[in-house]
Amino acid sequence: MEFVDDVGSILDVKGQQVWTIGPDEMVLDAIRVMADKDVGALVVVDGDGEIVGIISERDYTRKVVLRGRSSRQTTVREIMATRVITVEPSNTVEAALRIMTRHRVRHLPVLRRGELVGLVSIGDLVERVISEQRAALVQLESYIVGRYPG
Repeated sequence: MEFVDDVGSILDVKGQQVWTIGPDEMVLDAIRVMADKDVGALVVVDGDGEIVGIISERDYTRKVVLRGRSSRQTTVREIMATRVITVEPSNTVEAALRIMTRHRVRHLPVLRRGELVGLVSIGDLVERVISEQRAALVQLESYIVGRYPG
């Protein structure tokens, strides 16, 4: 089954709000923002608004907690991922899932002509896949029982 929805259609439903943080902020502040906004990652932007990294709960657990570091004394810059994998709104959900799998990431900033316009998570994409599969099953069932529009 091919998934034809694109990342932009997810943002249309989810919204385009992206929570960001500066690279020189403390990790504790990043964790507080993630908890307050109920998100698993923040895009890291410099003073000019340029994307310089991404920080996730996974970075926190692996690079702070497991190494016995202090989130009060560690900057975002010290633990953020600097290789930021992005997608465009026109990328299909399937393509975005492949990108996430290939690069082992769970969050993708969405850029339109270089401008940050959203963030999608693996959960957002899986939810859309499930929705598309459910719709396809309903159509098949309707076709089988003769209720399919001709």
